[in-house]
Amino acid sequence: MVGWENELRIRFTPGSCWLEEVRRDEIRLCPLSSSSVDESNIPNRRVLITGATGLLGRAVYKEYKVNNWHAVGCGYTRARPRFEQVNLLDVAAVHNLIQDFQPHVIVHCAAERRPDVVDSQPDAASQLNVAASGNIAKEAAEVGAFLIYISTDYVFDGRNPPYKENDAPNPLNLYGKSKLEGEKAVLANSDDAAVLRVPILYGEVESLEESAVTVMFDKVQFSNKSANMDHWQQRFPTYVKDVASICRQLAEKRMEDPSIKGIFHWSGKEQMTKYEMACVMADAFNLPSSHLRPITDSPVMGAARPRNAQLDCSRLQMLGIGQQTPFRIGIKESLWPFLPDKRWRQTVFH
Repeated sequence: MVGWENELRIRFTPGSCWLEEVRRDEIRLCPLSSSSVDESNIPNRRVLITGATGLLGRAVYKEYKVNNWHAVGCGYTRARPRFEQVNLLDVAAVHNLIQDFQPHVIVHCAAERRPDVVDSQPDAASQLNVAASGNIAKEAAEVGAFLIYISTDYVFDGRNPPYKENDAPNPLNLYGKSKLEGEKAVLANSDDAAVLRVPILYGEVESLEESAVTVMFDKVQFSNKSANMDHWQQRFPTYVKDVASICRQLAEKRMEDPSIKGIFHWSGKEQMTKYEMACVMADAFNLPSSHLRPITDSPVMGAARPRNAQLDCSRLQMLGIGQQTPFRIGIKESLWPFLPDKRWRQTVFH
């Protein structure tokens, strides 16, 4: 049955710590008196999150769960045992999942988001970013679910920021083009869907390589070797916890007002190059930064990137929706487990 995965609990005794699996049917069959059950606390709002094993998907799943939604996540290679294992390219499997669960909201986080990988595997990326997205939108429309499709600032060329939702897209690379085509497929298959464009993301990663922001931390820490850092592209690093909160706020606002749909923008408010992000990381953890070298030339390797694709977030703000964590705070929360004397903790908490 969709949504009834086993749970893991952390158990502590003096001098030891371990994980214990608890079967969900054991939890449900525990005898409860009528006075011990508060029916108002039983979630009756259902949300399905695709890509729930990824950086953003994990944050979205957690955000809905802690705010009293019945959340079900799906993934593929890393799904079990916590999430449903579903190949989003399998039309029948997607149909069965959505028909079985009957979600009120679907947050579609799954995507091939690495520009260089999209360049090298364009057909596979298009299948996930475009075809699967259009099919999920069609299935969402059939059950009356509000779909939030996660897109990117890379739909813009970066020549005339900041960008409003109705500004003309002009992606410079195949990744941006595939996400723009995904937007079109979603809106063509579901008139009531929302597209949420976001920029470069960071958060509580399982490995530093999971985010284009956190991946720089090894270079920051290894101060015995100089490291070149891009100081050309202007970015707006955005905390996945903030994006997750925006998704929930948008869904809850939509349940009050059915006219809320279409394209929305959200991002962090601090403009930084990767060099400047790395310097903030160093300062946040009292590490040296003199070995970091700013490179101001336009990158010549890899997929083309926009110089400055800043997103105007005023449409969401006018709806009373927002959350922007300062980069220094968010990056400290994300990176502290990866300090040399903290890495052992990842085996327990990650």
